[in-house]
Amino acid sequence: MTNARTTAPFALARYRQGDDVVLGLVAGERIRPLEAADLGAADLNAFLAAPDWDRLAGLAQTEGPWSSLDDATLVAPVEPRQVLQAGANYRTHVVQLIMGGLTKGDPDGTPDEIRARAEKIMDVRAASGRPFIFLGLAQCVVGDDVALSLPSYSEVHDWELELAVVIGREAFRVDRADALDHVAGYTITNDVTTRDLVFPPDVGDIGADWFRSKNAPGFLPTGPFLVPATFVDPSDLAVRLELNGEVMQDATTAELLFDVAALVSTASQTLPLLPGDLLLTGSPAGNGQHWKRFLRDGDVMTGTIEGLGTQVVRCVAEESA
Repeated sequence: MTNARTTAPFALARYRQGDDVVLGLVAGERIRPLEAADLGAADLNAFLAAPDWDRLAGLAQTEGPWSSLDDATLVAPVEPRQVLQAGANYRTHVVQLIMGGLTKGDPDGTPDEIRARAEKIMDVRAASGRPFIFLGLAQCVVGDDVALSLPSYSEVHDWELELAVVIGREAFRVDRADALDHVAGYTITNDVTTRDLVFPPDVGDIGADWFRSKNAPGFLPTGPFLVPATFVDPSDLAVRLELNGEVMQDATTAELLFDVAALVSTASQTLPLLPGDLLLTGSPAGNGQHWKRFLRDGDVMTGTIEGLGTQVVRCVAEESA
């Protein structure tokens, strides 16, 4: 496939060279490998701890060992040690889920009454001033070079296209005013979710099972690029997901209940965020739970976030993976 472009002057990617995966610098239609000497750091995460983007901007102008981006097989552009995820961070998304029956029981009342309760829930969340954040597993992060294997234990696997923050300098108990200083860049992640495992009936009111519902192999397709934060304004980016060419999600990050600074600050109060870690900002409306259409063998998800490129994820039934 043709690798969908980022509009940034340059970005980072990881791609296959024979049996190896190497870090690369992307500029326009070209990609070139980056050695430790090029980075001025031992590896990607070491670079992100103190990123020298001017150094890479200079390399982007050289006659180095460039090749066509179209010929590169890109993998996930990051190697996070931790993945943190913001939940319930788009009002319309949560209202749609509740209206669609994704609760700890069947919705009770008329559609207008259910919607009113859902809106009140989001009003309370906003007034709390505290984002809701949970953990994912780094081993689920893959590139869109890997087909999404749909586990056979469910038929309600869903999509959630999200803006993902890539942490730069370690962040521990930072305030919101300083939080963006710890962001190295941004990428795209699709937070795939098995809906009937979110609130398993056998645990009553104990809570949501985020581990089983969100951490099957390959459930965090990420990339294709890591775009430096200096080229991205995360406050108003178009977010769009198409399923087999049909638009399912079409929103903007201006709808975020809590912005990137609030998410980074809140997550950092509990544990240090490390260079290269991913922090997902939440999914906008338009998931399969709303459309009553879930992922099937042969489906193709095309997810685009303004300025960050496009990822294409192909779905296969587990039996034919």
